[in-house]
Amino acid sequence: MKYNRIFSWIAPSITGLFFIGILFALTQGPLPARLLGDAGIGWHIRTGELILSTHTVPRTDPFSVTKGGQPWFAWEWLYDIVIATIHHYAGLNGVVFFSAALIALTFTLALRVTLTRSATLLVGLPLLLLAIAAASIHMLARPHLLSWIFAVIVFAILDGPADTSWRRLLWLVLLMLLWANMHGGFLFGFVLLGCFLIDALIDRIADRGSKQARAKLRRLVVTGLSAVATLASPYGFRLYTHIYGYLSDRFLMDHINEFQSPNFHQWAPRCFALLLIVSLAGLAMRGGRNRPAHLLLVLFCAYSGLYSSRNLPIASLLIVLIMAPIYSQSIQDASRNEVLVPRFRLLLGRYSDLSQRLTSTDLRLHLPLWPALAILAGAWLCAHSGKVGGKKYIDAHFDAARFPVQATSFLESNGIRDPLFCPDFWGGYLIYRLYPGNRVFVDDRHDLYGSNFFRRYLETINASPGWENLLNDEHVQWVVVPYQSALANILEVTPGWQERYGDSTAVIYARKKE
Repeated sequence: MKYNRIFSWIAPSITGLFFIGILFALTQGPLPARLLGDAGIGWHIRTGELILSTHTVPRTDPFSVTKGGQPWFAWEWLYDIVIATIHHYAGLNGVVFFSAALIALTFTLALRVTLTRSATLLVGLPLLLLAIAAASIHMLARPHLLSWIFAVIVFAILDGPADTSWRRLLWLVLLMLLWANMHGGFLFGFVLLGCFLIDALIDRIADRGSKQARAKLRRLVVTGLSAVATLASPYGFRLYTHIYGYLSDRFLMDHINEFQSPNFHQWAPRCFALLLIVSLAGLAMRGGRNRPAHLLLVLFCAYSGLYSSRNLPIASLLIVLIMAPIYSQSIQDASRNEVLVPRFRLLLGRYSDLSQRLTSTDLRLHLPLWPALAILAGAWLCAHSGKVGGKKYIDAHFDAARFPVQATSFLESNGIRDPLFCPDFWGGYLIYRLYPGNRVFVDDRHDLYGSNFFRRYLETINASPGWENLLNDEHVQWVVVPYQSALANILEVTPGWQERYGDSTAVIYARKKE
């Protein structure tokens, strides 16, 4: 018995190896630069540093010239503190490793949740691999990664037994409090709460007075407490009005890439489409045995994933959490269905038996040891610049082919301290490299700049008629733009502007002095 207990701790589980595999894949080779494919992490790091140095959450914009000193909602302030602290001790290696660990933990937790809800490994793993492929479209070192794991945890609590205790349900209040101060995706939490609340109300109507239905109605109280908890942020109720104004701005929603519908010519959205087909087929097979909450969530996932590509990761995760147990049970039922061909039933039976044995063995093994060792090894590597014996194993950096790395070094070495006009997707990088020496005219905080300014910005960056108006009105002296972009080409032939630096990624133009 003693040796069995020791073995259960030291033997690596398939779930643990799944975690390590994702973590290794995201921190080696070219993928760390892929995680740093969005410059927004730059201003998140600097915001966290400001909070740590001033001990206050910013209420006005500190980074731009155009909106400097105007009201700004740093609604992800708690994440900013965490990521700035990690960056202080481990640099970009730490930022990437933390993000990779969050992704690995999210999908590993999702797998574990499905297994504890009667799913089997041979069903859950393939579905999760599809979800990982779909989520890769938004695998970036940004605070939205926290929304992924929060969504999994909230679902796991709500989808538990009907008589879930008050203590377990009240964890949702704390989770929603943290979520609301880390990422605007906390609105997904209310979708989950709402779907399971409707589920409880349907049970209440169908079986009035039953103990089970009364127990489910506890969620009504928890939903109300969770709504109150999300108000405990530096911005209170104003955060809701701000988010509503941002998400209801049609011009911004129609022109920000991540809010646009997925392009199904790409392989990540195709994987989501396959998951969607699988979910609809699975729900159809079960017919009237589907839980109302599951039906509502699948419909929501379908709508949100088709509406905006940034919703694909959470939508894919929720679909797997719902469908893995359903398909596992359906395969087991089909193996006993005498209507099917005997040979096919035999094949399904062997598949189901093997999968159940693997799952049972995996659940008996303790999960934390090997993933914990992987985390400790990675943290040690990050604290030592990613090196062991002179060999670099983690080398996180912004890709010089995507970001103006050399152009920024030129600005630094020449002591240029003027504000910089650049594409919005470069603004966060320039803030990361140059703040507080330089400020920018625009970055990717679109909720701060608003549609009126963003409309003028697009006219300028696309060299549309009237492109020079914004540059003149804002007295722009320095422009950093992609090589051979529309604005670069028109500045090249415009009197009053001269090229000061150029490489295969970026070109710097300065206004000629009169």
